[in-house]
Amino acid sequence: MDRNSPRIKLRLEYDAPLVLGPGKAQLLRLIGEHGSISAAGRRMGMSYKRAWSLVEEMNAAFASPLVDSSRGGAGGGGATVTATGWQVLHHFDALERLLRDRGADDLAAIGALMRERNDV
Repeated sequence: MDRNSPRIKLRLEYDAPLVLGPGKAQLLRLIGEHGSISAAGRRMGMSYKRAWSLVEEMNAAFASPLVDSSRGGAGGGGATVTATGWQVLHHFDALERLLRDRGADDLAAIGALMRERNDV
């Protein structure tokens, strides 16, 4: 990657306690896409237990849950991203765009000050 083309990784830390970053945002997106916590976790290379733990952490931090889930069984289980969850994703994505778009000049200026790398 060119030193003048940094990647933005937004990490929001709240006293809830909650850290909301690209991983949890991607987990929410994939739950919304697949309707399943386990499928979303698999797509991200994590266990169901880890994915469920992250969902519980997010759900506990907000006034209303971000993910609603139902247990498996004869009819199968599933999970949906709630309206609050989609709102959180919308605002998270907006903040990332804001940093990328309005911060482009500052990001380029920092990149220009960096030492050249001689990768051989």
